[in-house]
Amino acid sequence: MNQTTLSQLAGCSISELQQSEKFVNRHLGPDNSEQVAMLNTLGMASLTELLEKVVPTSIRRQQPMALAQGLTEHQSLEKLKSIASKNKVLKSFIGMGYYNTLTPPTIQRNILENPAWYTAYTPYQAEISQGRLEAMLNFQTMVSDLTGLELANASMLDEATACAEAMTLCQRMSKSKGKVFFVAEDCHPQNIEVVQTRAEPLGIEVVVGNPLDGFDDYDLFGVLLQYPGTYGEVTDFSSLIEQAHAKKALVTMSADLLALTLLKTPGEMGADVAVGNTQRFGVPLGYGGPHAAYMATKDNFKRSMPGRLIGVSLDSRGKKAYRLALQTREQHIRREKATSNICTAQALLAVMASMYAVYHGAEGLTKIAYRVHRYTQVFATGLGELGIEIGNKVYFDTLTISVPGKAQEIHSLAVNQGYNLRPIDADHIGVSFDESTTVSDLETLWKIFGGEEADKLNADALVQQQGEVIQGELARTSGFLTHPVFHEHRSETEMMRYMRHLADKDLALDRAMIPLGSCTMKLNATAELMPVSWPEFANIHPFVPLDQAQGYQQMVTELEKMLCETTGYDAVSLQPNSGAQGEYAGLLAIRAYHKSRNEAHRDVCLIPASAHGTNPASAQMVGMKVVVVKTNAKGEIDLDDLQSKLEKHSVNLAAIMITYPSTHGVFEQNVKTVCDLVHQHGGQVYIDGANMNAMVGVAAPGHFGGDVSHLNLHKTFAIPHGGGGPGVGPIGVGKHLAPFLPGYAVVNAENEPKQVGAVSAAPWGSAGVLPISWSYIAMMGRDGLIEATATAILNANYIAQRLAPHYPILYSDDNGLVAHECIIDLRPIKEESGISVDDIAKRLIDYGFHAPTMSFPVAGTLMIEPTESESKVELDRFCDAMLAIKEEINDVMNGALDENDNPLKNAPHTADSVMASDWPHGYSRELAAYPVDSLRDVKYWCPVGRVDNVYGDRNLVCSCPPLSDYSEEGEA
Repeated sequence: MNQTTLSQLAGCSISELQQSEKFVNRHLGPDNSEQVAMLNTLGMASLTELLEKVVPTSIRRQQPMALAQGLTEHQSLEKLKSIASKNKVLKSFIGMGYYNTLTPPTIQRNILENPAWYTAYTPYQAEISQGRLEAMLNFQTMVSDLTGLELANASMLDEATACAEAMTLCQRMSKSKGKVFFVAEDCHPQNIEVVQTRAEPLGIEVVVGNPLDGFDDYDLFGVLLQYPGTYGEVTDFSSLIEQAHAKKALVTMSADLLALTLLKTPGEMGADVAVGNTQRFGVPLGYGGPHAAYMATKDNFKRSMPGRLIGVSLDSRGKKAYRLALQTREQHIRREKATSNICTAQALLAVMASMYAVYHGAEGLTKIAYRVHRYTQVFATGLGELGIEIGNKVYFDTLTISVPGKAQEIHSLAVNQGYNLRPIDADHIGVSFDESTTVSDLETLWKIFGGEEADKLNADALVQQQGEVIQGELARTSGFLTHPVFHEHRSETEMMRYMRHLADKDLALDRAMIPLGSCTMKLNATAELMPVSWPEFANIHPFVPLDQAQGYQQMVTELEKMLCETTGYDAVSLQPNSGAQGEYAGLLAIRAYHKSRNEAHRDVCLIPASAHGTNPASAQMVGMKVVVVKTNAKGEIDLDDLQSKLEKHSVNLAAIMITYPSTHGVFEQNVKTVCDLVHQHGGQVYIDGANMNAMVGVAAPGHFGGDVSHLNLHKTFAIPHGGGGPGVGPIGVGKHLAPFLPGYAVVNAENEPKQVGAVSAAPWGSAGVLPISWSYIAMMGRDGLIEATATAILNANYIAQRLAPHYPILYSDDNGLVAHECIIDLRPIKEESGISVDDIAKRLIDYGFHAPTMSFPVAGTLMIEPTESESKVELDRFCDAMLAIKEEINDVMNGALDENDNPLKNAPHTADSVMASDWPHGYSRELAAYPVDSLRDVKYWCPVGRVDNVYGDRNLVCSCPPLSDYSEEGEA
C-alpha cells in the first residue's frame, strides 16, 4: 500500500472506513471511475440525472423504501445463521412424496455449489450448452427407463403441478369427450389440491374416490393414480387401466422413482403418463423445494407434452450434438394457443438427480431401494410382534399403523425423541422410511409405539427372517439404466472428472457476461448461496409442524415485507415456484376477486402485442379470453386501440397484463393513464415483473396503478437460473386482492388465505432457495438497491450508445434513452448482406459470449440486457465483439468475404475444425478463432459446430442413444 493511500485512510471516519466493506461494492460491476466514464459518454453528470431523464416523473417513488441499510457479507451470514437456528431439524418419517436423502458430497460441491452449473442459462443456444444438455438427457433417460415409458421431458416444477399438467394433457389427447378427471383418494393430498385448483377455471370436474370401485358412473377423460399410495399401499393397476381405456380415458400414474427399481413400471401396467418427484435422488428437502419433478409419456404424445424436451441431432460437422427438441412447443411461442404456460423447469435439480443415478447406477439404486424396503418390512414385522396392526398388505417404504385414539400422543412422543411421523387421523399414524434410515431409528420407533416391550425385538435377527413382500406380478423384472453413462463413473475421481468435463463444454456466467434481454443474468453472490446448504434450511420437510420451522417462518415473513417495500404492494405470496406460476396465481386472484363481487362474467384479458408469450398462455389457463392490444411505432401501448378495446369489452373486462418497463425496453410515459383507463372500466391491472430490475427503489408498480405483479426472484433478486431453473415467482397484490392469494396444501396456518386453492405442492414453494433473495436484499440495503437499478440502466444505455452508430437501436424514449435493456435491429443487415440474427448469435460464441435474446419481442432483432453486475471492461469487451462482427458483415457486403463462405455463416468454429489439416474456407483460421486479440489470452472453444435443428426434429431421439448409433459410419 502506498503512502498516499495511507494518508487518505488516516483522515477517514469510522463510517467511511466501513464503506469499503459494503456488499454493494462487490455486487456492482462498474466502480466509481468507470461509472463516471460511462456517464461522460452519455453526456450525463450523475446517476441521479440519468434516472431523472429515463424514469418518468409521474411514476417516481415519493417515499424511500422502508428497508435497512446493507449488511456486509459476514453480518448477513451471521444474522441468517441466527434465524436458521430457530428451525428444529428433526428426522422426518412423514413421506408424502418428500424424503430424507443422502446427497453425495461430490455432487453437492461440483453441481449444487458450482457456479459453472448454477449460473448457466436455459439451453436455447445449444452449441454452448452441451454439458447441461447431456446431463438433462441423462435425466430423461433415467426417467424413461424407470417408468417404462418411451419419452420423458427435462423436468417439471413439482409433483403436484406435474399432476395438474398431466390432467390437461389427458384432456387434449383422450378420444373421450368426457368432462370428468378421476383422482384416486390415496393420492398425496397436495397433488389432489393443486389438481382441483387447476381444474376449476377450466371447467373440468374432478372426482376424488376409490378407483377399486370402478369408473362405470363417470364420463371420464382421465384418471390419476398414486403408486405407491400416500398411505403406502402398492397396487397392480393393470386391470383398472384397462377399464379406463375401455372408456377411452387416459391414465396417469404419479410414481415414486426409487420404488420403481423394485416395482412393476407404469408403462408395463399400460399407463399413458407417469409423473412424480425426483427429490429423493440426492436433492435436499429444502422445506418443499426446489426439486425436479418429471413427466413421461408414450411417444405419440410428444408434441403435446408440456415442458422442455432434450433431443439428439447432428452439428455442421455431422457429429452428435444435443439441443432443445421441438422448440415450437415452447409456450412463449404459442401464446394464447398454448396448452401450458410452463417456460421454466428445474434444470439444476434435474442435473443433481441425474448425477445421483450416474453415480449409483442401476445396481446402487436397487441396493438403496432394497435396503429401504427391507427396513420397512423389518419394522412392520416388529410391530406385529408387539401386537400392533399394520394397514398395508403390500408396501414399499410406507406403513399405515393403527393406534386407536393415540395418534397425537404417539406423534408427540416421536417429536420428543427427535422424529416426525405423519398423524393421518386420530387412530392412524404414517411412517415412511428412506435411505438415511438406520437400525437405531427402527429400535427407537419400536419403543415409541410399543414401550418397554419393544426391548425384546432384535432388528438384526428380524432382517434374516424376512421373505418377499413384493413378489409375483408386482415385482420388476425389466432392466434399466443400461446405457454406459450409468456404469462408467463409480469412483469419485471418475465422477468428478465427468462433471468437470460437462461443465467445461458450457458457457455460464462464471466465464462471461450473458447479455440476455429480459432475463437479468446478474451476479449470484456466493454469500447469498451458502445458506442453501446449511442443514437448518436444507433438511426441513415441508409438512413439519410450524413450531419446528420458526426460522423459515421468520425469514419468509421478513422477505415478504422486503418485497412489499420494493413493489409498493400490501401482501405477497411466495408459493409460486416459477414466473409463469406467478402469472397464473395472479390471474387466479383477479378471477376470484371478480367472482366475490358477483362479477364472474368478467373474463376478458387485454394483452399488448409485445407481451411475454406466457402472459396469454396464463390467461387461457384461468379461463380468460385473450384480446390483443396494438403497440405503436414507439413500441408503446396504442392508447387509441386500448380505448377502443376497453369500450368494446367494458362489461366483461377482467384485466390487462402489461410488462413495465415495456418488453421493448422503454419506460412508457403513459402507464398511469393505461392503469386509470382499465380501472374506469372495472378491470384489474396485472403488471408483469419480468423487468423489475429497472424499477427497484425508483418506481413501484403498486404505487402507479398495479393491482398485482409477479416477481422473478431468479432475475431481479439474485436466485440463479441454474440452466433453466430453479425459478421463484411470488406475487405481490394490493390489499383488496390479499384474501385471494394461493391457499396452502396440507399445512394449516393462521394467516393462510382461504379463497383460492394451492398452486404449488409446498405452501412456501421453493423455500430452500429463499435465503438467497433475503440475503441479496439484506446486503444491498435500501441505497444499494437503488444504486443497482441506476447502474443497470447506465450499463444498458452505455451499450446502446456505443452500438448505435453501427446497429440501429429499435426503441428509445423521447430523450433517446432506454431502460435496462436495448433492442438492436438486424433486419436491415439481413436485407443488405444475407447475414441473419442467427448468424450473428452464433458468431458471438467465437468471441466467447452467450448471444442476447434473439427475435423477441421483434423478429430479426437482438435484445441486450447487461445488468448492474457487469464492469465497463466486460461491457466494452462485448461491444468490441459486436463492432468487430459488424466489420465482418461489412466485408461480406463489400465482397472481401464470400456471401456464403464466411465466418458468420460457418460459426461457431470448433477447435478440431480450426486445427484440421484441411481448411476449406476462403478466410483464415486466425479470423475464425481469434477475431480479437484478447481471445488469445482467454478462449472458450465451442464443443460442437452449428446444430441442425431440422434434422433433430425429423429424427427425434430424446434419451441416451446407444454409442453405436454415432459411429463414424453412422454419421456419414
